[in-house]
Amino acid sequence: MKYNITIGWLYPELMSTYGDRGNILVLQKRAQWRGIEVKILPISFTTPLSSINKIDLLFGGGAQDKEQEILISDLRDKKGTTIKNLIEKNIPSLFVCGSPQLMGNFYEPAVGKRIKGLGIFNVDTIHPENENHRLIGNIIGKIQIPELKNELVVGFENHGGRSYLKDSTLPFAKVIKGFGNNGHDKTEGMIYKNAIGCYFHGPLLPKNPKIADFLLKKALEVKYNKKITLDELDDFLESKAQKAIANKLGTAL
Repeated sequence: MKYNITIGWLYPELMSTYGDRGNILVLQKRAQWRGIEVKILPISFTTPLSSINKIDLLFGGGAQDKEQEILISDLRDKKGTTIKNLIEKNIPSLFVCGSPQLMGNFYEPAVGKRIKGLGIFNVDTIHPENENHRLIGNIIGKIQIPELKNELVVGFENHGGRSYLKDSTLPFAKVIKGFGNNGHDKTEGMIYKNAIGCYFHGPLLPKNPKIADFLLKKALEVKYNKKITLDELDDFLESKAQKAIANKLGTAL
């Protein structure tokens, strides 16, 4: 059977601060190498909701405070209900850096008004007004998604906002080395259904192909309503990249 998926990319012209296109390329190539047809749908201010409703996987990248202020009204007031419905239907999603802040309850910048988010993730994000120290550097953690439980994830973080998980919200990973959501509670990112939010960028997926495959597998399973087994790929180079970062942080793989 010939499979195909459509990947929606939120506001690529405004939310691509830290090489986020790399995540799209990894998803696209790892699907195509398996014979899966891929369509990339850039989601802009003019994209009709009917097109967004047809996507099988959603991606959102990073943005500075100014860009978030530009797009938030369109995201929240015009596209928010459609995006929330997709995630409630288990459409897999990856939100990196700035975008999970917008998918949370609110983001409070150091300067300016609080930005109300979509409330998909039960998380609050605050940029401390009197705190100039950004959370920057290589990071390594253990994934908490059941299907990838305790697999290592490596990457780079650079954020001023501090995110705090509310109630029983589960983190995407537990921090081994690095700062994570806020530099205090050892949590990194958040998960809800098949949606992942995290501060890993630079981008995330080239060094962590198992996460890309998790998203692709879920996209196919939701779309075709059956269990999917992906063909194995040669991840020798990706493994070397992971080990290089782990060794740099003093964590053996």
